[in-house]
Amino acid sequence: MAVCARLCGVGPARGCRRRGAAREQRRGGAGDSEPDTDTDPEEAGGGSSEEDEEAAERIEGGRPLSHPAEAGPAGRAPLSILELPPELLVQIFGSLPGTDLPSLARVCTTFRRILRTDTIWRRRCREEYGVCENLRKLEITGVSCRDVYAKLLHRYRHILGLWQPDIGPYGGLLNVVVDGLFIIGWMYLPPHDPHVDDPMRFKPLFRIHLMERKAATVECMYGHKGPHNGHIQIVKKDEFSTKCNQTDHHRMSGGRQEEFRTWLREEWGRTLEDIFHEHMQELILMKFIYTSQYDNCLTYRRIYLPPSSPDDLIKPGLFKGTYGSHGLEIVMLSFHGKKAKGTKITGDPNIPAGQQTVEIDLAHPLHLPDIENLRDFSELSRIVLEVQEQVRREEQEQEHRQEEENPSQPAAKPVGGEGAEGEDNPAGAEGSTQDKAPASLPFVLPMGVISRNEDYPRTCRICYYGTGLIAGHGFTSPERTPGVFVLFDDDRFGFIWLELKSFSLYSRIKVAFQNAEAPSREAFDEMLKNIQSLAT
Repeated sequence: MAVCARLCGVGPARGCRRRGAAREQRRGGAGDSEPDTDTDPEEAGGGSSEEDEEAAERIEGGRPLSHPAEAGPAGRAPLSILELPPELLVQIFGSLPGTDLPSLARVCTTFRRILRTDTIWRRRCREEYGVCENLRKLEITGVSCRDVYAKLLHRYRHILGLWQPDIGPYGGLLNVVVDGLFIIGWMYLPPHDPHVDDPMRFKPLFRIHLMERKAATVECMYGHKGPHNGHIQIVKKDEFSTKCNQTDHHRMSGGRQEEFRTWLREEWGRTLEDIFHEHMQELILMKFIYTSQYDNCLTYRRIYLPPSSPDDLIKPGLFKGTYGSHGLEIVMLSFHGKKAKGTKITGDPNIPAGQQTVEIDLAHPLHLPDIENLRDFSELSRIVLEVQEQVRREEQEQEHRQEEENPSQPAAKPVGGEGAEGEDNPAGAEGSTQDKAPASLPFVLPMGVISRNEDYPRTCRICYYGTGLIAGHGFTSPERTPGVFVLFDDDRFGFIWLELKSFSLYSRIKVAFQNAEAPSREAFDEMLKNIQSLAT
């Protein structure tokens, strides 16, 4: 700002106004470069005089704005940025980040007047937030592009991205995006069980838009009676809350019974009479009672998509997976050296959202038997338990080495709970194993292993030893048990839970989520740690 001030003749030192005024008088001008103190984008280019409005319209229309500096000798190079044509200043200012424009408006009233040009703010809306609508239509409602930027986009910029709602053990996945002239919070839901390869479903929970120049309007979209009054509060960094001010719009004329049947059709795609399993009926009813009590009054915490590396087994990301009577749930697959982790984004009363549902040991590939012997569950169990014992011995050896090297310090706990991520691999490095593996191997589930989806792939690329987290209702007595991670292709994998004799199939969520990338690897790891601690 100091540089701009010197360019336009408003110096940062004491007495600069007098020197600036004297300079303007020498040029025959009126000395209109008085500093301004506003810093909010909402106030950049503010003012309401008829003269300012007329000047902005002349700039917008491409007509030159008369300026005292134009009185200089013909052909003389400009000595100040104020001597540049206003149309050129509009182009220059329009290329700056919107957050810098309030500081620019403080330099002088000329800059402030030029910043009233809607062309500048139309460009900032498009380049910073992807608003491609015809913003000229806003003139009909009396709302300017500066209003859209300052009162809608800039004000609510911190809630854009991916979020996990705090709904007890169930969690969820919310993506807040700029959609035209709205900011909309879309809740993403897995497809109906057990169709794991079907696309995700989504519904709006809230929206924000600018109805008039005063302030943006927040509307709750929950229920079946259309938009109604809501409220959003940014609690702190990476956390915000929503509140519905008209929860009567969520009620249905048929009472709770009608609400439950409607929710059941939307959530499960069936009626209660279609569900014959008594335990499953109890779980469904429990979820309805628990989730409906919030009435869209929720707290959300930011989550990031996992960063990727060329060395990753497959591209990390979000997957939908089958979890028995609990239905389909959303899991985030991320890679951490020689470990891969599956973290629940949505959960259930046994393993809540935020917990690490599976962990894959990429240092220990499994060599499955031929297709006939693979059908024998006892044979698969024997192979897995042998690798589990090998992993246990390696962990003990590592602890002994650490004790010998640092006898005064306790042995460090292996990262991830199943061995250090950077440990040597006596059984052969992961990379060499993958290079030698054939393109595809025949695969079939062993007899007695239960699968919600019988339409799983019959070939796989490679298998690894892993552990899965199991627990009783209410996350009681949690323990990690051995299992088999099966990689089918770039978008699908499975996990065989030996203890449960159960199989989960996972399919990639192919949605281009906006504003969801982690700023750094450290930020992603910290996010994982936070959501797991909250779940615990």
